Amino acid sequence: MSRMRIAITGSTGLIGTALVRALRTDGNDVVRLVRRPPRAEDEVEWDPARQYVDTAGLIGCEAVVHLAGAGVGEHRWTEAYKKEIRDSRVLGTATIASAVASLDTPPRVLVCGTAIGYYGDTGDRAVDESAPAGSGFLPSVCVDWEAAAAPAEAAGIRVAFARTGLVVAHEGGAWGRLFPIFKAGLGGRLGNGRQFWSFIALHDEVEAIRHIIETPALSGPVNLTAPVPLTNREVTEAMGRVLHRPTLFTVPPFALRIALGEFAADVLGSQRVLPKKLVDSGFGFTYPSIDASIRAATR
Repeated sequence: MSRMRIAITGSTGLIGTALVRALRTDGNDVVRLVRRPPRAEDEVEWDPARQYVDTAGLIGCEAVVHLAGAGVGEHRWTEAYKKEIRDSRVLGTATIASAVASLDTPPRVLVCGTAIGYYGDTGDRAVDESAPAGSGFLPSVCVDWEAAAAPAEAAGIRVAFARTGLVVAHEGGAWGRLFPIFKAGLGGRLGNGRQFWSFIALHDEVEAIRHIIETPALSGPVNLTAPVPLTNREVTEAMGRVLHRPTLFTVPPFALRIALGEFAADVLGSQRVLPKKLVDSGFGFTYPSIDASIRAATR
């Protein structure tokens, strides 16, 4: 990857932290957008609630990666939190898209981190980027989320939507919660375990975003998932196998609904998502299997 100036929102999140580290290791100039007055030379202020960006800090950026958004699994889905989930994504994306579109020399590419939640529950049916949106809260959020990037597209900027699956990482995200449970020998399948989980190793997630930045042919939706989705039962068995722990427990659906509320439907839902555009563009996965992804996360 040639060295460039790249702006990133959500730089302190799981993916953002790893992306910033990888880009800087290779000598890139990384600008971090923060929602407070800047305290470091690499920081630029933005405020999605006010739809404000200090665009002077974006001058010279060849790429912008937008990863900010309220965590889907951080709280129970009250009506207030569902509004926060939607607003943080839609208003944030609209703010960034309008800001880059206003520049005299806009970046060549805007990568918006979205989610495979776009497809809803696909059951046993495998889907790629050509599939339509599903039904329900998360698919509707994803549709509005991606539509909010329209100002950047209208300005002629290449826009790619990195529809990310479940990121296998020890540091955070859904998998960050699973590791302590499985290491304690308390892990097990969720519900009947037949629902598909479309995962991706954190390393491959970061490399895929970098691949999108430097591949002009990639625009629109791009699924960031490993090549072969597995069922929750298969993932559970792999966690036990790699961590050398028993996986005897089963979390029944009613318990998940009590613990998670409306979000339980998405945990128990099935998403069999294929990364067709990534594979067709020549991207090579370093950790294509679940065992390799889990081992990478425990190093």
